Amino acid sequence: MIEFERFKLNNGLTVIFHKDVTTPMAVVNTLFDVGARDESEEKTGFAHLFEHLMFGGSVNIPDFDAPLQNAGGESNAFTSNDITNYYDVLPAHNIETALWLESDRMLSLAFTDKSLEVQRNVVIEEFKQRYLNQPYGDVWLELRPLAYEKHPYKWATIGKEISHIENATMDDVKSFFQKHYSPSNAILCIAGNFELEYVKEIVTKWYGDIPSAKKPARILPLEPEQTKFKEKTIEREVPTDAFYYAFKMPERRDPSYYIVDILSDALGREKSSRLYVSLKKEKQIVSNISAYITGSLDHGLLVISGKLNDGKTFEELDVALWETLDELKKNKMSEEELARLMIKIRTEKEFSEQGLLNRAMNLCTFELLGDANGINEESEIYNAIEPDHLYEMAKQILVKTNCTLLKVKAKQNAK
Repeated sequence: MIEFERFKLNNGLTVIFHKDVTTPMAVVNTLFDVGARDESEEKTGFAHLFEHLMFGGSVNIPDFDAPLQNAGGESNAFTSNDITNYYDVLPAHNIETALWLESDRMLSLAFTDKSLEVQRNVVIEEFKQRYLNQPYGDVWLELRPLAYEKHPYKWATIGKEISHIENATMDDVKSFFQKHYSPSNAILCIAGNFELEYVKEIVTKWYGDIPSAKKPARILPLEPEQTKFKEKTIEREVPTDAFYYAFKMPERRDPSYYIVDILSDALGREKSSRLYVSLKKEKQIVSNISAYITGSLDHGLLVISGKLNDGKTFEELDVALWETLDELKKNKMSEEELARLMIKIRTEKEFSEQGLLNRAMNLCTFELLGDANGINEESEIYNAIEPDHLYEMAKQILVKTNCTLLKVKAKQNAK
């Protein structure tokens, strides 16, 4: 059980406080309810650009990192299609340094031409290095628009194309900031060995004067139900042929999300999983294979991906893979197999809750989903899942008409 307190400032900032008496460290975690799905299709990559811009200094503090490092702390951030998350870890007695820095950039980020150019170049370089100049790097740039027709999940967090970041103007950037980076669109978690009254006092001190703003309405294009199999083959300079089967799955708030999570584990989580045993160990069609879910807040994907062994074809893979999937749809999973999967899930959950930072991030995520206490209720949902649920869900989503397949074929001279 993870204990926490919740309070809200007059400007709309939601604050979660998690007390931990066992550590001399503290975490300040700020989740902004903005991700790549909140971008315009003509101006993508902005949420990720802001992840970088937020470290470019504020009006009052030109260098974010130096004061935090001087206080014995470190910081980082990440952006997804759904959220942007910033975190600071530092000695508890220096927590106000982090609150000073975080509140100041929320209030008055410095919009300078120099900062925009520096961070723009960093992002463009990242786009080239991670997505364009790396084997299999552009897979998600190809798979997302193939799987999604309308929903903004059809572009990656980095953006659709480099030109969107290259052409981003100062007005574009300011407008995006003013819309999304206000107290009402943020969840702040303070974790460490403090008392609630002290936390209320210091959070109010540093954030209370930040003007409120209306939380932006999110009206996203609805993704139509997929009714036909979609397939695309691309040729790339890669060492070996690769495959990505993507199945649409329920959104994060749907209890069925957890059923699909267990299905993905059964199919391809580790060496005892069904696809690994069948396609790698027994038939030796693949050199590796895994199954996982994207964890998206809206309708996400269950992805089966891997690489072919030399001499094996996509056709051989396809026959063997669908045979394994059909087995889940024909015969219910045994209680024993489900019990084994649940042990792994429980172990992973307990491990993820050991770190103070993980707890702070998870509390913010569950609060965004509707209630931070969801972090304590998740186990009950998993424990209520039975073989019948998995059987029905497999029949519903592991079907050809709900599948998108991307094949990456190695150019002959690349092998």
